[in-house]
Amino acid sequence: MTFVYKSDPVRGLEWARLFAEQAPDIPFRIWPDIGDPSDVRYMAVWEPPEDLAGRFPKLELVFSAGAGVDQFPFHILPDTIPLVRMIEPGLIASMVDYVTLAVLTLHRDLLTYISSQREAVWNPIRVYPASRRRVGVLGLGNIGRAAIERLRSIGFVCSGWSRSRTEIEGVTCYAGSAELHTFLATTDILVCLLPLTPETRGILNREVFSALPRGASVVNAGRGGHLVQEDLLAALNSEQVSAAVLDVCDPEPLPSDHPFWRHPRVLLTPHVAGMTQPETAVAAVLDNIRRHREGRPLNGLVDRSRGY
Repeated sequence: MTFVYKSDPVRGLEWARLFAEQAPDIPFRIWPDIGDPSDVRYMAVWEPPEDLAGRFPKLELVFSAGAGVDQFPFHILPDTIPLVRMIEPGLIASMVDYVTLAVLTLHRDLLTYISSQREAVWNPIRVYPASRRRVGVLGLGNIGRAAIERLRSIGFVCSGWSRSRTEIEGVTCYAGSAELHTFLATTDILVCLLPLTPETRGILNREVFSALPRGASVVNAGRGGHLVQEDLLAALNSEQVSAAVLDVCDPEPLPSDHPFWRHPRVLLTPHVAGMTQPETAVAAVLDNIRRHREGRPLNGLVDRSRGY
């Protein structure tokens, strides 16, 4: 009942050490050293290999190495083999740290100060308390909820939007397309943490930017496919959107001549908002393997009809 890891090989070595300590009964291999394919029962993958089910005839359980599964073509995996998203506290914590950093960067005008420093300009900007800034979070899953909790602890006024109705104590939550514009109208900093599905692809577009208060700003820590890049550039150039922090893009990396690289109102980071931490990721995976063996519900089981 071999476990195969197919993702970052450096972190894979840490996974191997932790498996040896915590689950020595499960042989652990790092791709492409898979051993006998018929022995493979479990896999953790970022980009799955072709003919996954045919190549591993006794595969029982597949884990995404990250929080999302939009990179995973569902058709290569039979419905009888569960696909599990990575839900582990280390990944959530790193995402929350990034969102907090991005929101504070926009709240305290750091992009303006970076430009001023380059031009040797000393120009203080009035500081407003966090309680005067309204942060709206698109996506109210585990990461969205945790981000709102952190931002509220700093003092930001938070609201949230999701496809289906969600309740968070002390937070105004909106749901569905009918309430999206009302949510956007009360948002000064828009944070995207949605899963990428056919319904959410391109959601950060001209219509959404126009519905924000003039001068609002945007954080995308979801997926590059959420953003219509031309619409954001137009919104920045018209000053409808004042600034953007982007951790994801499409493609990754962007071409070297893409305007985002040098735009003074864009901070671009290389898809580093969230990274699974081997210690907590292995603990989450082993817990789900035990659940699978015992016939109990799996944490993070993907609903393929919804795409997450």
